[in-house]
Amino acid sequence: MSSWKLILPCTRAEAEAIDADDEALFGIEPMPVLLTSERIEDDPDHWQLEAFFESKPNSAALDAVRALVPSAKGVKAVAERIRDADWVTLSQAGIEPVHAGRFYVHTATNKGRVPEGATVFRIDAGLAFGTGTHETTSGCLVALDQLKHEGKRFENVLDLGTGTGLLAFAALHLWPRAYATASDIDARAVAVTGENAALNGVKPGGGQGALALAVAAGVEHPLLIGRAPYDLVIANILAGPLIELAPSIGAVLAEGGTLILAGLLKGQAEAVAQAYRRQGLRLVRRAGRGDWPTLTLTKRVRYGTERVTRLSRGRGEAPGFGSW
Repeated sequence: MSSWKLILPCTRAEAEAIDADDEALFGIEPMPVLLTSERIEDDPDHWQLEAFFESKPNSAALDAVRALVPSAKGVKAVAERIRDADWVTLSQAGIEPVHAGRFYVHTATNKGRVPEGATVFRIDAGLAFGTGTHETTSGCLVALDQLKHEGKRFENVLDLGTGTGLLAFAALHLWPRAYATASDIDARAVAVTGENAALNGVKPGGGQGALALAVAAGVEHPLLIGRAPYDLVIANILAGPLIELAPSIGAVLAEGGTLILAGLLKGQAEAVAQAYRRQGLRLVRRAGRGDWPTLTLTKRVRYGTERVTRLSRGRGEAPGFGSW
């Protein structure tokens, strides 16, 4: 048996905006599997979309996939025939395992030799961004590891724009008694996170040491609001959304809480940091991995009558705005 593969150029922004529930794809039966990856390392303008079909796609199916990446409008969409299921291996070919801080991340096909004492996660390549192979994700892993080395303790963690769940898994490993929440605007990414959680032994649920999931744009979701304030928020998304979300992220971050930001380019770091300074945060550390910096910030503590305090909660009860 054979499958068919279509490759189209795109940008990183287009790759992250792909919606598997796009109406244009509804007419394709069965639905194609979509994967995105970098063509040129650290270049947001040179990414690619791979679409895998179980049977030869017609012109309407090819046009529907091409419409997902507007920059490929002038590119002829031609699907090539491949051996059935070969795409699973091919999609992960060339992806090297990542050793970032204490963490070692690999796919199903590239485990390699695990460094002694490393914490291992298996995150297979897929549509969702953030497998651990990119500097933004690696930078966040290093930032989390450094916070642990500094003796930081967190009770309530939010991984905003989780992608594959990797950063939430890492945070739960470092602070295993924390409440943890992971969200993404893409329902497929949230589904992938659930699958990866099971693969890596991460318990689902809303209690301590478990991971709660939500499909949400930003923090405007009852679950995310209800579990706030968070003393650690991780947001590995694009600079534009990070700036736009600064007021709402600042609002759900507890006083004295820590915020890790990534997904921005070197030239965008100051604008992103400034957006969060306006929300009462200060930059603690800027770490660089190639052209992709990782920012660690903390929210200033207010004093006097304006200071927000949180009442103690009962044992086993998830934190929430209602306990402020």
